[in-house]
Amino acid sequence: IAALPQPAHIARTLRLIWAAAPRWSLAWAALLVGGGLLPAASVYLSRPLVDSLVRAAASRGAWADIQPALALGGLLAGVLLLTEALQSLSGWVRAAQADLVQAHIAGLIHAKSAAVDLAFYETPEYHDHLHQARDEAGDRSLALLDSVGSLAQNGITLLAMAAVLLPYGLWLPALLCASTLPALLVVVRASLRSHRWSRRTTSDRRRMWYYDWLLTSGESAAELRLFGLGGHFAHTYQRLRARLRTEELQNLRAQGVWGLAAGLAGSALSGAALAAMAWRAVLGLVTLGDLALFYQAFSRGQMLMRALLMDVGQIYSNSLFLGNLFEFLDLEPAVTDPPAPRPAPAHLSGGVRFRDVTFGYPGGERQALRGFDLSIPAGQTVAIVGANGAGKSTLVKLLCRFYDPQAGAIELDGVDIRDMALADLRRMVTVLFQAPVQYQASAAENIALGDLASAPEHADVEAAARAAGAHDLIARLPGGYDAQLGKWFADGSELSGGEWQRVALARAFLRQSQLILLDEPTSFMDSWSEADWFDRLRALADGRTAVIITHRFTIAMRADIIHVMDDGQVVESGSHDALVARGGRYAESWQAQMRAGAEALR
Repeated sequence: IAALPQPAHIARTLRLIWAAAPRWSLAWAALLVGGGLLPAASVYLSRPLVDSLVRAAASRGAWADIQPALALGGLLAGVLLLTEALQSLSGWVRAAQADLVQAHIAGLIHAKSAAVDLAFYETPEYHDHLHQARDEAGDRSLALLDSVGSLAQNGITLLAMAAVLLPYGLWLPALLCASTLPALLVVVRASLRSHRWSRRTTSDRRRMWYYDWLLTSGESAAELRLFGLGGHFAHTYQRLRARLRTEELQNLRAQGVWGLAAGLAGSALSGAALAAMAWRAVLGLVTLGDLALFYQAFSRGQMLMRALLMDVGQIYSNSLFLGNLFEFLDLEPAVTDPPAPRPAPAHLSGGVRFRDVTFGYPGGERQALRGFDLSIPAGQTVAIVGANGAGKSTLVKLLCRFYDPQAGAIELDGVDIRDMALADLRRMVTVLFQAPVQYQASAAENIALGDLASAPEHADVEAAARAAGAHDLIARLPGGYDAQLGKWFADGSELSGGEWQRVALARAFLRQSQLILLDEPTSFMDSWSEADWFDRLRALADGRTAVIITHRFTIAMRADIIHVMDDGQVVESGSHDALVARGGRYAESWQAQMRAGAEALR
């Protein structure tokens, strides 16, 4: 299939370009037509100009013979000046059109990236699709546009040149076409080979990008220095790049050999045509003006035919690569709104229910949950504890409908969350992740991002920060709430992990959702900060439902009820005191934490 032309991709790309810049595209098309006709006009004027110059020379400069030559020369100069003006104007139009097209394509890629399921991000195929789309989309779309425009413009000029050559014999246009066919075969072969190589090496090129990121990212800088890994990754990067470079140069060498053969074949045919026409001039069958016109028309026509076939090859090549963009844009999420959404509860009164839920991550070999049942009453703060891999964080992802279970149902007040509109469901939920996103923006914007839909005022943002215990640390920053957080941009202030978590808690206070989900929310905090944080959480959760995923029993013990998970099931439930008294798995872990804490204080 990849070896066939892709007319659907060409048509889709042109529709995309039209949608991005309709007025600029119209102006661009009009300039193409003008640019296609003017070269033929200049060639056509060369015959009467040369003949008039010959007559002027024969009459020894008689004014009556010089005047037509001057007029024709002025007209030709005007055509050449107009050609230059159109080229300059075309460049300006093309720049505006290109920026709009690239912005439009970037918007499509961003929208699709935000819409696809979370599961897509966990597969290498998705990242290959994304890399191919992002790496090729903008440049290839514009290259296709250039090729289509060049094809149209050169086609117009070539038709005009053929009309000029026809009076000298029907065989000349046919020979002109034949002289450039070898070049077409070379272009198509090279395009197909390049596309196959690009698809085959996508993972390698993405891995090369990863090594480059490791060597230049602040996130990995400390560990690379500590373990002396810089040289290792630099060598791996260069070795991979050298292999890809060798393969690419081999492809280019083969393309050059075939291109040389095609060029020699074309030159032989064109040389024969020029020799035949020169012989006719020697015999006096054509004038010097005819010979000048023929030479320009045939040589220009041959260049146009080669350019035309190169355009066809480029269109073919770019259409193959644009398939990567359209494959990405055609990805469809599995987690979608139902045909007739049911309204989400305005206020959670019954609670959350996992009913016989079975779920395994895409591509995973085991199920994270199997026949899982759990009820979380509304208005309670519930802690869920257990070893890594027990399925705790999976509950958060399923409640947010980042995934759908393979069996069973998750209900809010008796309504299956799959029957709700995604936006309505997620509006009900606030999540504090273990590593919250560190938005490289002002402190105020970091908090306001928690509820942009309500267009929070500064007073709302500050109130949320005070409630979360983030106000004092923000007030100490240069610029206060206008201070840039993070070090990606100038004058930024970096926060500790615990401080970033407080900013994330402020976002949660601002959002005021019915269901609060917390996944290891105090992992970067010390014990003093943790106690203050939990008191503030209690204030946030007042009248709401909170689910805390945690390894810290000092947090879990303050919840209304604790559920202990193991291997995708709840194995114990109860209050802290009841679970300790039971002497089961929770009690064993609690006692181990207490012993570890006591030994640390010795």
